[in-house]
Amino acid sequence: MSTDIFLHQLFAGLTAGAIYASLAVALVMVWRSTHHLNFAQGEMAMFSTYVALALIEAGLGYWSAFAATLGLSFLASVAIERLIVAPVARSQPLATVIVFVALLAIFHSLASWLFTPVLREFPSPFPAGTLPGFPYLSGHAAGVVALTLLELAAVWLFFRFTRLGLAMRAVAQNPVSSRLVGIPAARMLALGWGLAGALGACAGMMIAPIIYLDPNMMAGVLLYGFAATLLGGIANPWGAAAGGLIVGLLDSLVGAWLIGPELKLSFALTLIVAVLLVRPAGLFARAQRSRV
Repeated sequence: MSTDIFLHQLFAGLTAGAIYASLAVALVMVWRSTHHLNFAQGEMAMFSTYVALALIEAGLGYWSAFAATLGLSFLASVAIERLIVAPVARSQPLATVIVFVALLAIFHSLASWLFTPVLREFPSPFPAGTLPGFPYLSGHAAGVVALTLLELAAVWLFFRFTRLGLAMRAVAQNPVSSRLVGIPAARMLALGWGLAGALGACAGMMIAPIIYLDPNMMAGVLLYGFAATLLGGIANPWGAAAGGLIVGLLDSLVGAWLIGPELKLSFALTLIVAVLLVRPAGLFARAQRSRV
């Protein structure tokens, strides 16, 4: 492999990894509130991307449509958690899994019915072509990486320095004790779902200009998101973000170079199985300590 091809693959993997990181953090947020992986996260992101395209086609500017889609995705995810997931979570654990699978099918069917299952172009707000003097990174790819870093920094600042973020962290770690000190645990869990919905919508809008928009566009992306979540640590959002970058780079360099594009999705599944066998808690899992 020549140096030029290697650098192209490297930065393509970095761009994909940034998107996987955003989706992986969303999956971790849902996991910490339900202790289940949200199989519908990809379909929810896909549906949000269709909503963004509808707003753009209605005459709204890109960034206005982007912000409106994030807000709508946040509110819709909060409503789903409060009206559907929370009541079901009080019953058998398997019921939550069935709800997630049902949501996947519902959002996929709604998108096919409302928007038709036809490949559609999604606009990019970033400059077309490669960066001046740097042919290995396109304007859209650079924008995706920058936006993801900004998004992850905002999430970190929110959880680290705001009272609401600290309350959400407390509820995720120990909901019973949080309720005893007066933190509204149910409200915090719903907010976590809302943030997950917004992060997933951002990932969908960033990847749609690369792979085109259709109801099946997030199926493979969600597998990579699962791989990133398990690789980094399913209870550690920052580990999951790092896992997303690692999966993106490995998929681009190993998947496209050594095993070919036909087996790229199989590579993600193999990575999931390997992590579960060797280090089930993930590479960046935090040690749990308890007093006795």
